[in-house]
Amino acid sequence: MLSKNITQQIDNWLKKFPADKKRAAVIPALTLVQDEHRWLSRDLMDAVADYLEIPKIAVYEVATFYSMFELKPVGKHKINICTNISCMLAGSQSIVDHLKQKLNIDFGETTTDDKFTLKQVECLAACGGAPMVQINKDYHENLTAEKIDAILAELD
Repeated sequence: MLSKNITQQIDNWLKKFPADKKRAAVIPALTLVQDEHRWLSRDLMDAVADYLEIPKIAVYEVATFYSMFELKPVGKHKINICTNISCMLAGSQSIVDHLKQKLNIDFGETTTDDKFTLKQVECLAACGGAPMVQINKDYHENLTAEKIDAILAELD
């Protein structure tokens, strides 16, 4: 179930930890698997647990705790918009409203073409550039409706 590329990368991570501490590689392993599949199915999480030779619950605990992990299918481009206090004070609500209208989806939903998923997040640690979004792994700061439109237009 895990590709050879993924297992090789997990093996590289495992080299950084003592041999009896394979659990330490859960976050990087899940990140690698999610990058390849866009989300983490139960089968994929089980495959990570089996590969790391750790209990499945140890993988589920991590995957369900961290908001960066997706446990259901998401669009090709995941838009995480910060709605914490700094971004709110800097106008993130107008960006939220614009995105919801433009994409015709709400938080936790995916566009009908599976291109975009919109997620609300508490903090992305870029308060100085508020309002901001993270699209996939890229940060975009000091947003306006026009800037977000230009960013979305460049995505395939």
